[in-house]
Amino acid sequence: MSAPQDVRIGIVGGGLMGREIAAAIQRWPALVDHPVRPRLTAVCDINPDALEWFGQIDSVEHLVASHTELLALDDVDVVYIAVRHDLHEQLYTDAVRAGKDLFAEKPFGIDSSAARRIVAAIEDAGAFVRVSSEMPFFPGAQAVIDYARSGRAGRLIEVRSGFLHSSDLDPLKPINWKRQAQYCGAAGVMNDLGLHAWHVPLRLGWRPARLSAHLQDLVPRRPGPGGALVPCDTWENAAIHGEVDDEAGSFALEVRTSRIAPGNKNTWYLEVVGMDGGARFSTADPKRVEYFAVVDTPTGREQSWQSVQVGSQSVWPTVTGGIFESGFSDAILQMWAAFLAERAGALGDRFACARPAEALGCHEMADAAMRSHAEGIRVE
Repeated sequence: MSAPQDVRIGIVGGGLMGREIAAAIQRWPALVDHPVRPRLTAVCDINPDALEWFGQIDSVEHLVASHTELLALDDVDVVYIAVRHDLHEQLYTDAVRAGKDLFAEKPFGIDSSAARRIVAAIEDAGAFVRVSSEMPFFPGAQAVIDYARSGRAGRLIEVRSGFLHSSDLDPLKPINWKRQAQYCGAAGVMNDLGLHAWHVPLRLGWRPARLSAHLQDLVPRRPGPGGALVPCDTWENAAIHGEVDDEAGSFALEVRTSRIAPGNKNTWYLEVVGMDGGARFSTADPKRVEYFAVVDTPTGREQSWQSVQVGSQSVWPTVTGGIFESGFSDAILQMWAAFLAERAGALGDRFACARPAEALGCHEMADAAMRSHAEGIRVE
């Protein structure tokens, strides 16, 4: 194998996900024969306290407060940006116009209009851009994706995809920007979590021709900075029921995103069921994949969901033993391995990160869902 290509990374937004990405880059030697060697060189955050953590990483040479200052650096090739949704359009377009490639956070702008303008800027600049969605990189998720791609399920009956957690279950949890439409967008949870649930269906060509939706605003007011209750005007939960037209006939697609799903801490799931079989996976039980088949038993032919355990290996091979477990940090490492390998033209037919068109498609699904809920109709 030839020497890996050096790629210099800049992070805009030094919060939770910024630190996760920095940690993933530090774990890069766990990947086997990857064509790229990333190096984190610059971090931007308006909060000086957030920047302190990155001082422990030897490769970091620039800690700055302005994204324009980071984008002007010659020793940054790729920028990862994790900021509020209402800031996406400005920062994303600034990044690609500055000649940087971009790994962007979902939802790719506050609404579909912003997403279209971002896509246009990317096309004008010719930048390589992908959107963060790490959950499909769990080994169990990849097993279900491979099963779906193989056609072994036969004629599809239904597909279920979703991302659920209960971080807003407490009605006295103080309001934050994700609970306010002016910052998060009118689509609410469909902006915040939607791409995680739509990444695989859209990648596999399962875009519904018709859909209906039920949206929930379960906690309309939350404590503000002074303790008084203030409006909380975003959707917490969204259930979308779609109909996908297929060569063999239409099938049902259910996509759920929830911030109030009691019992779920941070659960992503995917289930594919057809006439000949099925497969399902949930991060709630990250070692387990289940396959459906009609099997021979001592009492005759019976329907059965069979459980198997998966190991650590996902899209890109690692030094980790195949019998060991995989977790969220491993999924992020795999997502970045896919992003940088695809950027280098070396991903092949491995599963790729979410594309700008898929991020825009997620917005379009949210637009249709909000119309369906408001008018009580099924939207074409």
